[in-house]
Amino acid sequence: MMPEAKDLDDEEKPLQHLLIVDDDTRIRTLLQRYLSENGYRVTAAKDAAEARQLMTSLDFDFIVLDVMMPGEDGFSLTKAIRETSSVPILLLTARGESSDRIEGLERGADDYLAKPFEPRELLLRIATILKRAGAPVEVLRPYVQLGTCRFDGERGELTRDGKPVKLTSAELQLMRVLAANPGQTFTRTDLSQRMGAVLERTVDVQITRLRRKIENDPKLPLYLQTVRGVGYVLMPDRVG
Repeated sequence: MMPEAKDLDDEEKPLQHLLIVDDDTRIRTLLQRYLSENGYRVTAAKDAAEARQLMTSLDFDFIVLDVMMPGEDGFSLTKAIRETSSVPILLLTARGESSDRIEGLERGADDYLAKPFEPRELLLRIATILKRAGAPVEVLRPYVQLGTCRFDGERGELTRDGKPVKLTSAELQLMRVLAANPGQTFTRTDLSQRMGAVLERTVDVQITRLRRKIENDPKLPLYLQTVRGVGYVLMPDRVG
């Protein structure tokens, strides 16, 4: 008897592929085993050089990246990745070094986790960011025009002078929320919850990054404005 054909919905989905970059062998081994046991395909690299080599031949859905490594550090690698890719990046930072965390976000990281940490917390952070990156977001308007920039919420695309501008998953989520509600002021708390309960300080950093991409003068923003004592509002020239 021929086996019954499986419905497409019953087919196993390919595992999401994670890259772990850390010079600590113990941490690499622990995370590779733990994340594999929790449903991910995991590849590990001992430093930035090995990670760069892996990324030339493999596609990754998520990168967990240590900041302090011999040779090229995590900040430099994050910046380099952001030049060509919007893959979500979570940085592992030393406890109490808030300046490291802020710098990492400014370089394009989506989130950070202080060492030492519980593997369970990392697992939850990864799941939240991947969900945020792939989740459909209700968009009430096809596009907003911001000077020479246009944001297409349905496609998740930002262009400037007709040329594509890369957005990280966090920037895209933030832009979608604001563009779907032009003229509406959001508090930092509102935005942090809509972005997956990120820290409010993270919202500020992502706002700064977005302004660099859509404003002619990020220090005097015309479109992504601060409402003093309240939060932020997007004021486009035109709504499609």
